[in-house]
Amino acid sequence: MTVVASEADTHQLVEELRKHVEGEVRFDRMSRALWSTDASIYKIDPVGIVLPKSQNDVIAVLEAARSYGVSVLPRGGGTSLAGQTVGESIIIDFSRYMRDVKEINTEEGWVKTQPGIILDELNRTLAPHEVCFAPDPSTSNRGNVGGALGNNSCGAHSIMWGKTVDNVYELDVVLSNGNTASFGQLSGSSLESKMRKEGLEGSIYRDLFNISENNRDEVLARYPKIQRRVSGYDLDEFVGGRGFNMARFVIGSEGTLVTVTEAKLKLVPLPKVKGLAVLHCMELIESLEATVAALELEPAAIELIGSMIIRQAQSNLAYSRITDFIEGQPEALLAIELSADTQSELTAKFDQLQQRIDRGGWGYSLVRMTDPIEQQKVWDVRKAGLGLMMNVPGDAKPLPFVEDTAVSPEVLPEFVRRFDAIVRKHGTEAGYYGHASVGCLHIRPLINLKNQEGVDRMVGISDEISDLVLEFGGSLSGEHGDGLVRSGYNEKMFGSQIYQAFRDVKKAFDPNGIMNPGKIVDPPPMTDNLRYGPTYNTIETNTGFSFNEEGSFANAIEMCNGQGACRKIDGGTMCPSYMVTRDEEHSTRGRANALRAAIS
Repeated sequence: MTVVASEADTHQLVEELRKHVEGEVRFDRMSRALWSTDASIYKIDPVGIVLPKSQNDVIAVLEAARSYGVSVLPRGGGTSLAGQTVGESIIIDFSRYMRDVKEINTEEGWVKTQPGIILDELNRTLAPHEVCFAPDPSTSNRGNVGGALGNNSCGAHSIMWGKTVDNVYELDVVLSNGNTASFGQLSGSSLESKMRKEGLEGSIYRDLFNISENNRDEVLARYPKIQRRVSGYDLDEFVGGRGFNMARFVIGSEGTLVTVTEAKLKLVPLPKVKGLAVLHCMELIESLEATVAALELEPAAIELIGSMIIRQAQSNLAYSRITDFIEGQPEALLAIELSADTQSELTAKFDQLQQRIDRGGWGYSLVRMTDPIEQQKVWDVRKAGLGLMMNVPGDAKPLPFVEDTAVSPEVLPEFVRRFDAIVRKHGTEAGYYGHASVGCLHIRPLINLKNQEGVDRMVGISDEISDLVLEFGGSLSGEHGDGLVRSGYNEKMFGSQIYQAFRDVKKAFDPNGIMNPGKIVDPPPMTDNLRYGPTYNTIETNTGFSFNEEGSFANAIEMCNGQGACRKIDGGTMCPSYMVTRDEEHSTRGRANALRAAIS
């Protein structure tokens, strides 16, 4: 895939976009810097940014991109941890304008929405109807529906409601050639009708049918038999007896196949009564052993909070005020959510859980919570885990590169023992948190990428962890996706036949290679395009302010890890200018990117 070759070509591209796009077209140097990062370890300046106001705007971008040989990258909140939402492409950012709820049908249990709406914002709209859209990643206060679709996001309650793919009925999409299509469940006759269509859509259906048929046995043999797997393309959707549903297939494809402009989502009822039991453990492994016992009670969620997050929360001015639920100095907390129809039923479940914990001898305290305010404290600490961990001082940070492995919960204790041994063999340590209920822990080794030793350490750990995941029948990604950091391992994880099938899928949907290239198949090396690599350096700047606590002005800028917490709109004091404008330029992340561009 080539990009526009000259300044004149770029000028013509911009003029064509401005002629046909109602929304905003930004190709200036500052805007390109603002959209150059997400929550991953990468930085790539885009070709430009379009903020569309309608499906017609999206069509115009795809048509222009194809004409000029430029790639495109659909983006929501930019909270990707694997680098899915950075690239040398035209970024289509839906988060400013295309965020409307189109229709709510509680009788049939669905809602139609545009991709740019924030997940929590959608659920606040649905709350009066006592229903919700179930996927609840920790970024739900700034992550978009479109991002959840592109990433196949999950969250704490996926043990009850599944992944995003399990909560979608239909999708309206723009194909790589600018044509539109509607994807959903197809019967035999309707599938045959689709396969007879002329043009790209018909070709996609014919190719996907053949690819799935030709690789059925290999898919059944190579795909992990676990609850959480979002790596690769979902060819297993076509071999599991579900029929042919293209909407389910493109979910989790990271913008490499289509661009979603509207989604019909499944609604689920809000729980009538719920409570939290927080198990305090002196060892990480015992919390994972307790998880297996707790699963017998069919909990709504089981979340691990490791010692690094606990200590950071207790020393943080904002979060120390809500850590009063923590007793003593645990190495791990296990937050177990139970739901019921009545309070007495919930109490009975608490009692059963206590009995199981006592029999196993796990932990030293099990704190019960039924007050919603007290429960929210736990969830606030858990959801802030990433930000809290990234505040550790020094250049070595707990980075996302092997942070999303998933295995069966039954083997999780031994898997984590082996994982930790690999990390320590490479001379570092890791922070632990995540979804113990489904065997998907976010384990983040401390790495300093500003020197070559740190880069080599990251690669060495990644190689060994991929071996470990294969040995345990797991997935390198349980919910965060492949992006730039894990796509290079897909051939190893799935085998050469399935990897070639992935390439065939990509070619079927995107014959010109313009849809977010370098993700899932044929990526650059994971060490390319690092935000803070060995060649990163800054200009000494005298600001007139003291940055003693951070160490320097540059270090203060680097405290922004790109996760986009400043883009929330539901209250608090950060970031008021973004809350009003919904413009990346006025977010704290945007300012950090602008400052970094100025001094580096």
